[in-house]
Amino acid sequence: MEQLKETPLFGRHLERNALMAPFGGWNMPIQYEGILAEHRWCREKAALFDVCHMGEFFYRGDFAAGGLENVFTFSVASIPKGKSRYGFLLNEQGGVIDDLIVFRLAEDGAMIVVNAATADNDFAVIRSRLKGGADFVDGSAETGKLDPQGPLAREVVTGLLGPEIASIPYFRFITMDILGVKAIVSRTGYTGEMGYEIFLPADRTAELWDILLKDPRVKPAGLGARDLLRLEMGYSLYGNDIDETITPLEAGLEAFVDFGKEFIGKDALLRQREAGRKRSKVAFRVGSRRSPRHHHGIWSGDRRVGVTTSGGFSPMLGCGIGLGLVSPEAAAAGTELTVRHENVSMQATVCGLPFYQGGSVRK
Repeated sequence: MEQLKETPLFGRHLERNALMAPFGGWNMPIQYEGILAEHRWCREKAALFDVCHMGEFFYRGDFAAGGLENVFTFSVASIPKGKSRYGFLLNEQGGVIDDLIVFRLAEDGAMIVVNAATADNDFAVIRSRLKGGADFVDGSAETGKLDPQGPLAREVVTGLLGPEIASIPYFRFITMDILGVKAIVSRTGYTGEMGYEIFLPADRTAELWDILLKDPRVKPAGLGARDLLRLEMGYSLYGNDIDETITPLEAGLEAFVDFGKEFIGKDALLRQREAGRKRSKVAFRVGSRRSPRHHHGIWSGDRRVGVTTSGGFSPMLGCGIGLGLVSPEAAAAGTELTVRHENVSMQATVCGLPFYQGGSVRK
């Protein structure tokens, strides 16, 4: 049996009677008082997520000479200091090894934030592609991460940690002292709501967690609510909507690929773009409260055209929603589809993203 890792907040989750379950090799809280209640709290107030399972790598050196500039689908050197950028680490076939965010810490420094389940492999792959002369370390074990998210997050975090946080633009960050230690506060998140990602030493994470939860506007939320929140925005989940067999072009994420630079997997993507995709990302709404699930088949008439990659019930829309990969001709907005699994059948209609358009993410 796999030995699950625990975040510095494991004891706090048990104290609140959280439902715990394996996720990416970690024992993580799925819910506290309930997924729907926590989802609503994040949409209306401020929810606090334990995201200490994510991986953080630190690079110091010349980006071009050290090889980091050609590792990802975007330029690291062109990221302004104090800003972050989303993109991909690809294999030779153009498949997604991981999706990640790079934070430009200094002229010669960057932090790379990766998914928990892929962290060890990511580090090995990135290191294998670097040249000599650069310092590249895995700081995941020493780094904690808390995500206060929701329309009241700015008011809460600014009041507790300092007024300078209020002016951080979207996908930018500042370095500041929190609890007497150096921390990074970033205007990013995975919920579609106004929020922050706070990186600080792992051994101070529990103290900050306690302080934030003293505010009655803040409640803890688990991975169940986080998954619903990201799905309503149409955000991709690694392992479902993207993986090593799915390219960014197929996943509808070409905007995060800079074809003006070199990176491993570029040639494969260029060939795919020239030949045309055999499958495309699709978003669809179900005409009922039924929930499509991962691996449910997608049909057009009597022909199977694809598969559901993510799905669930949207509390904000009051119906089932899903993402999938289908034949390109079945991906046009307004196309009528059927989602099937065993004896279950759901009528669905292709729609645009995000599903939920009332989020406060850019406010």
